Amino acid sequence: MTRVLSIGECMVELGEARNGAFKRSFGGDTLNTAIYLSRLGIKTAYMTALGDDHFSDEMITAWEAEGLETTFVERVPGRMPGLYIIETDAGGERRFSYWRDRAPARDIFAAENKRRAETMLQFDWIYFSGISLSLYGPEGRERLFEYLQRANDAGAWIVFDTNFRQRGWPDRREADAVFRKAFEMADILFASHDDMTGLFDTAGVALFENAPGVEKILKLPDASARLMWHGKDEMVAPLPVKKIVDTTAAGDSFAAAYLAARIAKKSPLIAASHGHQLANKVIQYPGAIIPRDKMPRLK
Repeated sequence: MTRVLSIGECMVELGEARNGAFKRSFGGDTLNTAIYLSRLGIKTAYMTALGDDHFSDEMITAWEAEGLETTFVERVPGRMPGLYIIETDAGGERRFSYWRDRAPARDIFAAENKRRAETMLQFDWIYFSGISLSLYGPEGRERLFEYLQRANDAGAWIVFDTNFRQRGWPDRREADAVFRKAFEMADILFASHDDMTGLFDTAGVALFENAPGVEKILKLPDASARLMWHGKDEMVAPLPVKKIVDTTAAGDSFAAAYLAARIAKKSPLIAASHGHQLANKVIQYPGAIIPRDKMPRLK
């Protein structure tokens, strides 16, 4: 059975309600994608680090209830996961505030770890994001890239999702170099027009077009998906939506449905259609993870 490894960070999430109260849950971009992949029938594991606190215990319990493999989640005594707050405007757009400087997930590639490197060789697909890369620091990123290259050489597909957040990259030049390296490594590249222009200015779209990936998916401002693969360049329009409640995890869920379809040997066009179907449903509910009984039947 095909196995996917998703790498990144999960934090305690406080979502602001209309009455000014906050609802506590958990979230993180690569974790959101992992959960939706699992719900779509893909055997998925999550690699991160948590503390030994009760929030971390709750996360592990919740992930296992979603069918995620948690064998590769490190527990660090005396540490706690990060925290973030989501504020959502009337149009469903989000603003994030983070408290994560001592989150243990930041240190998982801080030192050479033979077991972690060998773990990554067990998977057929490995998924990571620009937010993942912002966590680790220069040495950690180099170590991650080294492990990814070993896995790629062993036959794993490497999937990179840009998810560029300016606050995670105080040095713009460093971000530029790191993302370019990730583009060179990715077999499948998910990017957004906002990410590409936000980091690379007017050169962003051309950089996407020239990236060497086998498949490239660019989400445009109108939510259309531009697909480039094997010399083809096509557009897949989004579905109409009556009301956008919260755009949290729109891109994460799109990526999950796309990858699940490709793992099932469906074409990139059908995969993008599945991505739109799931994202369309996700943005009609508050928070990153919609109720299980609201998952759409993708077709």
